Amino acid sequence: MSENCLECGDKIIGRSDKKFCNDGCRNAYNNRLNRDSSNLMRSVHRKLRNNYKILSELNFIEGKSKITKDRLVKEGFDFEYFTNMKVYKNGAEYRFLYNIGYKLLEDDWLLVVRNEHKE
Repeated sequence: MSENCLECGDKIIGRSDKKFCNDGCRNAYNNRLNRDSSNLMRSVHRKLRNNYKILSELNFIEGKSKITKDRLVKEGFDFEYFTNMKVYKNGAEYRFLYNIGYKLLEDDWLLVVRNEHKE
């Protein structure tokens, strides 16, 4: 087993299977290991949250709304980020951000729908 802390290199006192000299070194070591994946996840969550916010602020009439693709782009919407895609039997393809979905229409219009699930 290691006799020196994996983070700072100081001598470890205590159990023979200890890897770190204290909780601070253990946390720093694990944070450093997970930093890249955490930053990527934070970035993706930020984009999803922003897209959801933009769609949720639309005026929905009977659970539907229409908007131009250009207007969404001006609002900061990123079309590469969505939570899931569903293709219906009639061939209609919707991309969803949680409970709000959109379908591309002609002339760069989008039909935006809100699904209210009762759980």
